[in-house]
Amino acid sequence: MGRSSPPSPRRVEYRIASDPAHIAPLRRMMEAFAAECGFDADACGEIGLCVNEAVANIIRHAYEGARDRPILLTAEFDPPALRISIRDWGNGVNPDELPEEQYNPAAPGGVGMLCLRLLMDKVVFMPQQPGMLLVMTRNLTERP
Repeated sequence: MGRSSPPSPRRVEYRIASDPAHIAPLRRMMEAFAAECGFDADACGEIGLCVNEAVANIIRHAYEGARDRPILLTAEFDPPALRISIRDWGNGVNPDELPEEQYNPAAPGGVGMLCLRLLMDKVVFMPQQPGMLLVMTRNLTERP
């Protein structure tokens, strides 16, 4: 896993291959970055979980399990908001345009989008040519 810019409290950028082995280290780096930005332990865990689920979905759905495709994550903290952008060059399917499926806890999968929508303050999918740009925002404020 390569880091293309040095860590700072304001902006980090990570380029990884779509290998599932990169998900946990990326999650830990984003949790550490969120902590540097002032988020509490619970919020850091929630942000890390959302990054984990988003990248897993890219690998599973946009890249159909391919382990050698690029994923670019950029995180910027502009108080009070942490904005995480995740770019892929996959099939470009926009999850917002798919029919909403009823969550079934007995079936595998299906929690990624649920986590993003519940734990982030804003989630936007922006189709690219090719691929998708996901932008998630979490504010540094108390949540209900």
